[in-house]
Amino acid sequence: MPKTGPATSGRTDSTMWPTLLCWIAVALDGFDLVVLGAVIPTISKSGALGFTDSSLTVASTVGLIGVGIGAVTIGPLADRYGRRISLISSIAAFSVLTIAVAFAPNVETFTALRFLARLGLGACLPTALAFMTEFARPGRGGSAVTRMMTGYHVGAVLTALLGLWVIEAYGWEAMFVIGGVAGLLTLPIMWAKLPESESYLAAKSAPAETQAVSRSRDVVKGVYLRVSIGLWLASFMGLLLVYGLNTWLPKIMGEAGYSIRAGTGLLLVLNVGAVIGLLIAGAISDSRGNKPTVLAWFGLAAVFLALLSIKMNNSLLVYAAVLLTGIFVFSAQVLVYAFVGHLYPARIRGTALGMAAGVGRVGAIVGPSIGGAMVTAGIAYPWGFYGFALAALLAVVALATVPARIT
Repeated sequence: MPKTGPATSGRTDSTMWPTLLCWIAVALDGFDLVVLGAVIPTISKSGALGFTDSSLTVASTVGLIGVGIGAVTIGPLADRYGRRISLISSIAAFSVLTIAVAFAPNVETFTALRFLARLGLGACLPTALAFMTEFARPGRGGSAVTRMMTGYHVGAVLTALLGLWVIEAYGWEAMFVIGGVAGLLTLPIMWAKLPESESYLAAKSAPAETQAVSRSRDVVKGVYLRVSIGLWLASFMGLLLVYGLNTWLPKIMGEAGYSIRAGTGLLLVLNVGAVIGLLIAGAISDSRGNKPTVLAWFGLAAVFLALLSIKMNNSLLVYAAVLLTGIFVFSAQVLVYAFVGHLYPARIRGTALGMAAGVGRVGAIVGPSIGGAMVTAGIAYPWGFYGFALAALLAVVALATVPARIT
């Protein structure tokens, strides 16, 4: 009995800082998701730096490409040099470059700095996911990952609220300064309190021949080929849904006959559902297993997306349907990351998570593009919901090919 207290206390202390600091890193990702959208109306109206709506679209798209490239390239580096230094370096690069965005003299410099800043930011998520997977208690990897990802939505909501006050009072540039400074302030704490992953250290201390295999970062040969393809497709479809719905839900609901105010409110409800879903999904995944949970989550996402195509005259029913859609759509994507962390060994886990996140970011570009094409063609309602439901079903098919575990 005397040993129980200290052991538990030591375990709690060893996981507290990684959990908190990874949550903050993901919250910075949430900030960056929203910050450009928050300042675009002001930049567009004033024509700041010579921006037009077309060049703002380019800047937004280039940023998404940067996140994808950052996610793919960080994996091998995190597997080679460690999770700790990779996460600290990524946040440092993002923070400095984000502050620099505020002082960009023209459109070209602004766009280039956004690309580079998001390149650094794209490296944060896969590294933080690897951290949480490896620091989680045995059998609690799913809930550790989903709890961490609540930081993404909290960061997004806080940034939107901050923008309502800061932009009018201090100008759009202040938003980038605040985000960059927030990142810089976390760096000393990370340096002092963020330990290296024990799983990574154990992998590095393996025999030389094993390390040589790990340096190949080979996640597409042998048994891993089928696994990787299935997970990449699911990640692609998952982020297609997340970004597609966040971009076009108000517009699609408007075409269905709902008011603009209702469409905006439904977007908020969708994201509230996301946080609820993240808290529920991880616990179920830990108790029932990664594969059955993520299959069920994407399947239910498809059902509720299809149901949104039905015009509902009861407002409470509409909000309930959107809430349930948010619960399953957003956490389904995060469960893919948890599944990746579960299937791959520590020596290539960073690479596997980086690839899954990177391919998913392509879906983040495709989703809004598909939604926009349907809106332009005048078929967003109801076919937008059918298209999104199909994407969820394709994720189910892809994940069905992935084994529950690799032996």
